[in-house]
Amino acid sequence: MDLQTRSENNAVVVTISGRLDAVTAPDYEKSIRELIDGGNICIVVDFEQLDYISSAGLRGLLLMAKLLNAKGGRACLANVKGNVRSVFDMCGFNTVFKMENSVAEALAVIAG
Repeated sequence: MDLQTRSENNAVVVTISGRLDAVTAPDYEKSIRELIDGGNICIVVDFEQLDYISSAGLRGLLLMAKLLNAKGGRACLANVKGNVRSVFDMCGFNTVFKMENSVAEALAVIAG
């Protein structure tokens, strides 16, 4: 997994690529904790380049939601498609997270 962050429109866009699984989820969780602890409470996660997500990756997303909720923050997911979208749909994550077709749309949702 590769994780890149950038600030855009008062939010942080987190772009992840590769695999979000038991091996990489701890790094994802650490990065997300650091972002939120640093005061970033509006986060868009871009899944455009993510090939695979496991239950450990899903747990990392739930952790992000929990930490953001505790601080009054918000998250939106972008570009969730293919196999990753199938996993989200099977697990019901499509009802837990707001999901948009592009980062621009996700940023608009975050902005309210």
